[in-house]
Amino acid sequence: MTYPQGRLSEEVGYIAYHFHWPRQDILGLPHHERLGWVREIGRINTRLNEGR
Repeated sequence: MTYPQGRLSEEVGYIAYHFHWPRQDILGLPHHERLGWVREIGRINTRLNEGR
């Protein structure tokens, strides 16, 4: 089973946009680690938006 290309692109774009990491570095992360960073960015954004 392969990971859906669209979802992978979303994760890579999300992390790259927020952390400015190179695409290849993000793609080199294990799936579970990449998802962990996606969740962490979401938590950071939530905290920042609640502080408005």
